[in-house]
Amino acid sequence: MTTGTTATPLVAPRLSHRRVLKIAIPVVLSNVTVPLLGIVDTGVVGQMGDAAPIGAVGIGAIILSTVYWIFGFLRMGTVGLTSQAIGARNGAEVSALLSRVLMIGAVAGFALIALQLPIFWAAFQLAPASAEVEALARDYMAVRILSAPAAIAMYGITGWLIAQERTVAVLVLQLWTNLLNIALSLVFVLGLDMGVQGAALATAIAEWTGLVLGLWLCRAAFGVPAWRDWPRVFDRARLWHMAAVNTDILIRSVLLMAGFTSFLFLASDFGDVTLAANQILMQFMYITAYAMDGFAFAAEALVGQAMGAKAASSLRRSALMTSGYGLAICVVMAIAFAIGGGQIIDILTTSEPVRAEARVYLPWMVAAPIMGCAAWMFDGIFIGATRTRDMRNMMIISFLGYVVLVLILIPPFGNHGLWAALLGMFVLRGVTLGAKYPGLERAAA
Repeated sequence: MTTGTTATPLVAPRLSHRRVLKIAIPVVLSNVTVPLLGIVDTGVVGQMGDAAPIGAVGIGAIILSTVYWIFGFLRMGTVGLTSQAIGARNGAEVSALLSRVLMIGAVAGFALIALQLPIFWAAFQLAPASAEVEALARDYMAVRILSAPAAIAMYGITGWLIAQERTVAVLVLQLWTNLLNIALSLVFVLGLDMGVQGAALATAIAEWTGLVLGLWLCRAAFGVPAWRDWPRVFDRARLWHMAAVNTDILIRSVLLMAGFTSFLFLASDFGDVTLAANQILMQFMYITAYAMDGFAFAAEALVGQAMGAKAASSLRRSALMTSGYGLAICVVMAIAFAIGGGQIIDILTTSEPVRAEARVYLPWMVAAPIMGCAAWMFDGIFIGATRTRDMRNMMIISFLGYVVLVLILIPPFGNHGLWAALLGMFVLRGVTLGAKYPGLERAAA
């Protein structure tokens, strides 16, 4: 621990399997709570006995989640920058980074509140709904967007905690926010009959109290003067570097989302049954991603610290150890999908035509974890190293490859060609980032 700059431990323990698992397991447990919240929210609003409120909460939540997702770069960029500052034993910069991300969250959040009317208008132009559903969705979003500063700032707090390997704190934060949201939804919607606005108010309160808890978990940073060292916090070179890192991640993420979105749009050309089957099978990929997140996050923190410490050997060990666990998870997932994929499909849908169609394309889900493993793990490695320009450029190449594969494979192979193109994009990301990996070790040497 450095003296007089921060209360954050800056001397990392020896790299070990226990250390990797200590980072990864709380993240995996945290991810389990994410779908639970959506299920309970839908169930609570569903007790109102009308379809419109369910649709309103669903579409309102999707619109706001998409808008907030734009700022997801704040978590990834913060992990890389903070972990490198820890590796370099620069405690003052660790504290200053927390101040920066909190300010970004506040500015971005209040800007969204001020611009909510044009944002909502544009969203409903892209995804029109019935007059009743749209009116209820606007009521929902008008309340929930009041917590935008908290929701966006939480991206930064989460990244800051992950960089310090404090994923148990991230788990506590996630549990508090989601469980409070669930409890308040029950009180406001069922107990007080507040309808969709009650569901929105529950989320807004949960997010603001989550921010308060997050600040308390980061309280050590506020115990030293570095967090309010304004010349450092507003240092132009550091702000510019932070902006460049986050912009690269944003471009990469937008292209990745464009791939997934276009996949669903293209699937609609094959009919409703195939579209529904593809949507069911996409859940397999989300399950894999949730399981992989823990080890990708571990790679972000450990590789970032090694890069900050200019320790090439530690960087390699961190990359290999976390990727080994990631590969093991992917193999387990592939086997599980091969053995129990049919049962999972049956749980997710009761439609016999959709079940039958999903089974036709199930082999792609068996292959997906293995084909996507390298891409998922290299994302964590490159985020930790803040080599975001490489991430951006390799994503551009991979997306263009996906477009070419779509044009070549869909005409002769239909939906099989579409799945091959999507998984081909994963493979291209893994291969191209793998080709850039030696540069990380050279930079850390």
